[in-house]
Formats: sequence, C-alpha cells, structure tokens
Amino acid sequence: MIATVRHPAVAGRFYPGDRDSLLADLNSYLSPPEAPVAALGCVAPHAGYIYSGHVAGAVFARLEVPSQCIVLCPNHTGHGQPLSIMTQGQWETPLGNIAIAEQLAASLVNACPELQEDSAAHRSEHAIEVQLPFLKARQPRVSFVPIALGTSRFESLAAMGDAIANVIARQSERILIVASSDMNHYESDPITRVKDQKAIDRILALDPRGLYDTVIHEHISMCGFGPTIAMLTASKKLGATRAELVKYATSGDISGDRDMVVGYAGLIVS
Repeated sequence: MIATVRHPAVAGRFYPGDRDSLLADLNSYLSPPEAPVAALGCVAPHAGYIYSGHVAGAVFARLEVPSQCIVLCPNHTGHGQPLSIMTQGQWETPLGNIAIAEQLAASLVNACPELQEDSAAHRSEHAIEVQLPFLKARQPRVSFVPIALGTSRFESLAAMGDAIANVIARQSERILIVASSDMNHYESDPITRVKDQKAIDRILALDPRGLYDTVIHEHISMCGFGPTIAMLTASKKLGATRAELVKYATSGDISGDRDMVVGYAGLIVS
C-alpha cells in the first residue's frame, strides 16, 4: 500500500516554498532561543509568516516540542466532515515530509465517535500546514495528528477535548496539543485589541466555556476558538494550572494599516 502524501497548499504564498529561505525565516522568528517549557498545549496563529510568523515563532521558541503532537485547526474551506482527521500517511513540507502519528490517530478515532477519517477537509486547509515547519524546526523527529474542526457546537468541542485528554493520559510520552488560531478579523486595530483581550483573558483563566460564551456574545471573529476550546478542555483535564500570553500583535503592526486588521495571540498552557 502506498502511503498518502498530502502536498502543500500554501507553500510559496503563506511561507517560503524552498528549504533555505524557509529555514532562514524560521531562524529569525525562533530567535533568540528561550528556555523550553514542557507545556500541555498552546495557541499559535496561522496567517502568512510575514504577518504572524513572529508571534508563532515566539510561542514555538518557548516550547519543548515532543516527538508527537496533536494539531487542531478550524475548517476554513467548509469541505469535509465537522470533525475531520487523517490517520495515515505523510504531509509534505519544504523541510521534508512529516509522518502522521498513526497509532495516536487511531486511538483518537476510537475515543471520539464524532471524529471522522476525512482527507478532504485537510487538502486545501492552511491552518495546520503553516504550523508544521515550526514544529519540525524545533523537533526534527516530530510526527503529528491533524484534526480540522468545522463545528461551533460547544458540546462537540468539549467532547473532542475530553477524548484527547483520555488518549494522552494513556501515553507513555508527553504529547503537545497545538491549537491553530488567529484572533479577531477585519475590524480596526483599537476594536480588535479590546475584543481580543476579552478572549485572551478567558484563555488565561483556563476557561473553555467562558471563551465560547465571550466569542459568541462579543462577536469576536476568532477563527480557531473551537480548536482552542478543545485544547483548553484537554489541558485542564490533564492537570493544567496556568496559561501565559507569550506575544500579541495585529497585522497593522506589520502593514501599517490600522483600519482593518487581524489579531494574533501566542499562548502556552502548562
């Protein structure tokens, strides 16, 4: 049987498509190196590296990346099942292919009945792809499980988090949960910063239900609130006691356009 290879969808657009240029960019975002934290989870942005790479790099520079990760993202394309996983194969990157952690993926499918094998949700989705070069730069032996969440039902997101925690608790080695998310979209810089702080405060409080209610009631267009809720739910069940805001910025910090920005937050949960 030939292993499935998922080819890059946004290489050369969201980040450099050649190895040397990509490594140069990653090295600039990941330096200076920080004392690594053996975290349970994190939130990292997924825009083009020119805009959010410095925030993502600040997060991954702080992390002790283990050999297996679960990477959760929103489903921007609308393709595929509400909770979509790939359980076999590899993802191609300019730094080399990264294998799916097949046993871990199979355990997650068994633990969460809503989770469906579905490559269609991942084929054109950028929000996991842009995280992989950072993970591989920090841990060359990394393998991962890709999960795209296309539902906004709190019960489904919490169930996903519970299933992740139950599976991780049975593992002999630490597993990092990465929630791929940008923050508020396409409002002014001042409004975006106020809205984003409300969401960030709920993450810092390790409050997944509070994050859900805040995003909905305050009309915060945080695309990856679902992955973040699942990550927080799992991390709390695994014993998380604190969250830290590593870096925050908006696209206006790079473009100079303060009228219509996207927010980027990098957080670590341990």
